[in-house]
Amino acid sequence: MFMRIFFITGIDTDIGKSYATGLAARYLLKQGVRVVTQKMVQTGTSQSLADDLWTHRRLMGIEPLPEDVDGTTCPYRFPFPASPHLAAELENRVVDPLLITSCTERLLEAFDVVLLEGAGGIHVPITRDVLTSDYLEARKYPLIVVTSGRLGSINHTLLTLEAAVRRRIPIAGIVFNHHPPADARIGKDSLRFFREQLKRCGRGDALVELPEIRLENAPDIDFSSLFDLFAGKTNR
Repeated sequence: MFMRIFFITGIDTDIGKSYATGLAARYLLKQGVRVVTQKMVQTGTSQSLADDLWTHRRLMGIEPLPEDVDGTTCPYRFPFPASPHLAAELENRVVDPLLITSCTERLLEAFDVVLLEGAGGIHVPITRDVLTSDYLEARKYPLIVVTSGRLGSINHTLLTLEAAVRRRIPIAGIVFNHHPPADARIGKDSLRFFREQLKRCGRGDALVELPEIRLENAPDIDFSSLFDLFAGKTNR
């Protein structure tokens, strides 16, 4: 049995977290795992269903779930496109991390695995007092880091891995997004560098590459290198 909760973060905004989350869920579904995705906080939306969840469901090849409609899979949605703490403040609200955890636990009653997508990077503030990294340090969810070959990615990726190691957050692996295409020389070197760093973190070849993808005709991607280490464990 897989570890039951995984957290997907990125090195920046618009790095491909939603595509990585949806395709990872698609992979698990095809392995016979009852999987659901969750969005911690969605900002920059006025829709009743979080935009990223729509992306997940389309990539999974399924319709929106009842848990999407009732808000369990995304308990916080804010119209202003900013960090969760600010987007909430502009609505005179405060994000409660305990509610996010409560929703995750509720999902575990019906599903085997929850893939929880964050907002932005690992140090993005959830509230004025709680960073995403604080939340993960307390919960110990295995971390999937989404990166790319664009200029600056090596620095941001290593900072993310370093923060996870320092806070004893388990590292599941890296997803390398080839969209948008980077200079071939930079992309090739970045991949080599990331694989070397993963070995130093004890994760060997736990790296998945995402090609250019269309929602309407998404390919099946093998995510086994990210999940196999955690088979037989539980973090509930």
